[in-house]
Amino acid sequence: MRKISFVLFLLLVVPTIASAGEIFGRIIASGSPSGTTTTSAPRAACPAVKTDKSGSYHVVVEETGKCTLTVSWNKQSASLDLASYDDAVQADLVLEVKDGKLTVRRK
Repeated sequence: MRKISFVLFLLLVVPTIASAGEIFGRIIASGSPSGTTTTSAPRAACPAVKTDKSGSYHVVVEETGKCTLTVSWNKQSASLDLASYDDAVQADLVLEVKDGKLTVRRK
């Protein structure tokens, strides 16, 4: 009975662990790589990650599916809806300021 319970537990836990997704790419602001903070919020909050000197970022989200990527830059933030899959997804982003408000879009 203990073996069956353990196997059942593994069957329930392993798909949850394997359903993580990855989003990566580069963030450009005003034509140059930007030093930004990127966070991802699918169904649960993820820790913030920072871009490197070239503007590259890499976020691991807990689950696949729809998520919102929030980018902070120059004391402003903007969000973009994305989808994560079992395979990694590349999302190169462009930051622009329109009417004094930060916007983000896919390149």
